[in-house]
Amino acid sequence: MAVDTAPLHDIQVGEHDLISTLRPDSIIGALVYLLLFVLMAALLARMLRVAVHAAMTRQGHVDRTTMSFLQQFGSAFIWVIMFILYAHLIPPLRAMGTALLAGASVASIVLGLAAQSTLGNLVAGISITIYKPFRLGDTLQLATPTGTEIGVVEAISLGYTTLRTPDGRYVVLPNALAASQVVLNLSTTFAPWQMSIVIRMSRDADLEAARHAALEVAEQTVGKSGVKSCYLNRVDGDLAELELRYQVPDAASRQPMRANLIAKLSQRFDELQVAGSAHPRASFS
Repeated sequence: MAVDTAPLHDIQVGEHDLISTLRPDSIIGALVYLLLFVLMAALLARMLRVAVHAAMTRQGHVDRTTMSFLQQFGSAFIWVIMFILYAHLIPPLRAMGTALLAGASVASIVLGLAAQSTLGNLVAGISITIYKPFRLGDTLQLATPTGTEIGVVEAISLGYTTLRTPDGRYVVLPNALAASQVVLNLSTTFAPWQMSIVIRMSRDADLEAARHAALEVAEQTVGKSGVKSCYLNRVDGDLAELELRYQVPDAASRQPMRANLIAKLSQRFDELQVAGSAHPRASFS
């Protein structure tokens, strides 16, 4: 009894055609492998970002500066490794690499001179990560072309450090410059979003009660940790001045929180006025 082997032969021929199509030296195969390597690199980079985010949000002490820098460095390393593996897999790219190998020394010199500042920023960024002269969230004072600037460190990348000034501007500082110039770290002495409200009232009023009332209203409005002080600032003729100092979390909250606090202070001092004081009403600025 004869056995029909045609279907089996067709399957083998189809498999052979598919394998031939997906060979790395074919155009379709090279594109398919490129897509696979890009997807793999993107997946590994995303897994690295998730792992770093989990480490930064986990309870316990974590150096956010180092973790953020390692995430960027790791992502760049993943893409470079995937490109090298892909180039090694594709024969035309391997041949191109072999042809360019003879001029590698000249190319390295040219690239080194052209990318001197970039490589310097990269090395300086690694140095900042290792020695930690400042970290994310620190307040720095440094010299810039427009004069002395004070800002909070918001990002440290492979090449640049970004600071945000109290008035909302961004200062982008090359890591090489940040590592070479003298930078004052004011984190323990300077509050970038600290504000104050001057309360003017009669010197014959109960200043201590007014001070406690101002502190109570401020704690209810900005939180206990945000209230810094409230002291008698000046006595001039029949007037006395109290200065209430407080801190807001960011630049965007300054004016809304100040307006809200002045409104509540005015309401509270009006209640104190109703309580029996015959003195003129307090003013706030």
